[in-house]
Amino acid sequence: MAKKSSTKSAAASTSPVEVAPRLKKIWKEEVSKKIIEELGYSSIMQVPKIDKIVINMGIGPMQGDKALENGIRDMTTISGQKPVATRARIAVSNFKIRENQKVGCKVTLRGNRALHFFDKLCTVVLPRIRDFQGLSIKSFDGRGNYALGLKEQLVFPEISYDNFDKIRGMDIVICTTATNDNDARVFLKMMGLPLREK
Repeated sequence: MAKKSSTKSAAASTSPVEVAPRLKKIWKEEVSKKIIEELGYSSIMQVPKIDKIVINMGIGPMQGDKALENGIRDMTTISGQKPVATRARIAVSNFKIRENQKVGCKVTLRGNRALHFFDKLCTVVLPRIRDFQGLSIKSFDGRGNYALGLKEQLVFPEISYDNFDKIRGMDIVICTTATNDNDARVFLKMMGLPLREK
C-alpha cells in the first residue's frame, strides 16, 4: 500500500500546474462590482461570465487532406486544444461539396482556456491588426453572444511565417451568460474587448 501511495504522490507532483487566468481575478475584484452598480443587479450571480468561445475555420473541399491537416495544426497552436473536423450537412454541386465531406475545423474553449484565449485576443491579437479601429457593436446576436471574424491566422503570435502554408480566416464566437446584448456589451467592454462606441 505504501508503494502505491508514493507513486500517486510522485505522479501528482510531476503533473503541470495550470496557471489561473488573469481575467478571473479582474472579474471577481473589479468587473463584478462595477457591473452590479451600473446595471442594477441584486446579486453577484446575475453578473455575466464568459460561457465558452467557439473558433471555426473553413478549409474548403478543393484544398485536400493536407490543407485540412495544416488548418487543424494552426488551430491547435492558436487555441491550445485539439479541434474537430467539420463536415458538410448537405451536398452543394456548384461548390463541388458532397454530403458529409470534411470542409473545415472548429474548437470550443471553456473555463480557464476560454479566459486565457479571450485575454490574448484582446491584448495581443486585435492590436496587431493593421489599421484596427475597434470592433463593431452590431455583431451581437440578440442573446448576449458576440461574433467576429479574422482574415488571417498570422495575427496570432504563435503562428510562424516560416511554417504556415496558406492564409486562412476564422470566425470567433464569444458566448456569455448575459441575457441581452446591452448587458453583454457592458460586460465584454469591462473585460477588455475593444468595442467601438457606434
